[in-house]
Amino acid sequence: MAGKLTTGNIIGIEKLHIVGGAEDRTAITNGNAAKNKPLVVCFGELLIDFVSTVRGVSLAEAPAFKKAPGGAPANVAVGVGDDEFGYMFADILKQNNVDNSGIRFDRIARTVLAFVTLKADGEREFMFFRHPSADMRLHESELNTNLIKQANIFHYGSISLIEEPCKSVHLAAMNIAKKSGSMLSYDPNLRLPLWPLPEAARKGIMSIWDQSDIIKVSEDEITFLTGGDDPYDDNVVMKKLFHPNLKLLVVTEGLEGCRYYTKAFKSRVPGIKDKPVDTTGAGDAFVSGLLNSLASDSKLFQHGVTRSN
Repeated sequence: MAGKLTTGNIIGIEKLHIVGGAEDRTAITNGNAAKNKPLVVCFGELLIDFVSTVRGVSLAEAPAFKKAPGGAPANVAVGVGDDEFGYMFADILKQNNVDNSGIRFDRIARTVLAFVTLKADGEREFMFFRHPSADMRLHESELNTNLIKQANIFHYGSISLIEEPCKSVHLAAMNIAKKSGSMLSYDPNLRLPLWPLPEAARKGIMSIWDQSDIIKVSEDEITFLTGGDDPYDDNVVMKKLFHPNLKLLVVTEGLEGCRYYTKAFKSRVPGIKDKPVDTTGAGDAFVSGLLNSLASDSKLFQHGVTRSN
């Protein structure tokens, strides 16, 4: 979720903010995707991460936090508050050559905040301040349907499914994109602290599963969604998570790279060996590069990929 935003192939307009994650390369021109360029439209939350300055401690033990821009769906946003963090976000987008002319500021709700630390056991700990936050208050009348209809790929997560009215807007946006011929891309981005109960999270995430053309999941998410099954078992993945309309299912495995599945073939791509400093946002960067490649070359569905970051 955290991480510096770089030049994006995704644009922002009205409350449907499309902001680039790492390795996005499609040009942006005056708030519109350059003509004939692939367009990836992302729907999701924008937030401020407060990351512990010390690793290996709990949130309560953290001596200080450093703020960083965040938001899971390829570092994308639905809305920001009419507050200093919201204006900070707008400025960061501008500095990184991402069009911010479409940002709308919510005068009632604040920009969502997330405190995060990497504990001694390597697990991340989150605490969210989001009741309500600006991203939860999106209404269908605020959707830019023309932008959605232009998308080669429409990408989203699951956090926007937790509360109304944003949930209904999310479903409406998916429907518009699907009817317009866009491929639907889904990264569940499981954040249990935001859901009322684990079962509600499982049900909510799976409620739109079979509508997606592209799905990216992590090992931990497979274990959660399947009720504890082995995330490395291909039979589990194909029987419980692969659905008839799915074009591509990608399972990320951290430093080990990823596995991917299509109707015709399956394979594994090794990762690039390195010493990780902080993996927060790594999945978002992966998705960003993946969608940029798929939007630019649809033949990848037939020929596969050769390397994972």
